[in-house]
Amino acid sequence: MSDLDFYAHVATRGDVLGVGIGAQPAEWESTLGADFLDTEDGGLLRRDYGLVELSFQEQGASWPCFGVSVQVHRLRWDTESSVPAALRGAYGAFARSTRFENLAVAIAGLGCSVQPEPDDCGTTGDLYRYRVPESGVRIFVRGDEPGRGRAGEVWRLSVSPAWWHAAG
Repeated sequence: MSDLDFYAHVATRGDVLGVGIGAQPAEWESTLGADFLDTEDGGLLRRDYGLVELSFQEQGASWPCFGVSVQVHRLRWDTESSVPAALRGAYGAFARSTRFENLAVAIAGLGCSVQPEPDDCGTTGDLYRYRVPESGVRIFVRGDEPGRGRAGEVWRLSVSPAWWHAAG
C-alpha cells in the first residue's frame, strides 16, 4: 500500500484506518497514537496529528468528531514527524506532495468519481475544490501560483458530517 492508497481510501470512505465522523477522542488516540497536540476552546477541541487534523464538539459527557482533515500540504516540509506511525506502518513512506490527477485515477479505481465544485462555492484561483459524490469528501487542489510550479498538487481532503450524511 502507498500514501496514494491512503488518500484514495479517505476520499472514498471518509475514514482513517476505520475511524471517522462521530468517533470519540479516545478511539482516535487508540488508532493513531498519543503523539498529537490538542487545542480546546470552549466546547470545541482540535486535535492535530500533523497530516491528520480532527475537530470535536462537546455534547454532554462525550466529544464526537465532526471534522476530519488530511493536510497533505504539510508534508512538503516534514514527511517523518507529520505522519502518525500507525499510518506509516499501514501505508509506508509518504511523499512530499501528491498530484490530483493521480488521486483522481486511484479514486476511480475504487469505483468512485470526482466532480468539480461549482464556481460559487468559494473556490479561488489559489485553490480548486472537488467532491467525491459517493462519500461527500471534498478535495482541495492548488491552483496556479506564478513561479511556484505546484499547480495540481493536493492541498487537503476534508470530511464533515454534512457531507458524510448527504453521501452516506
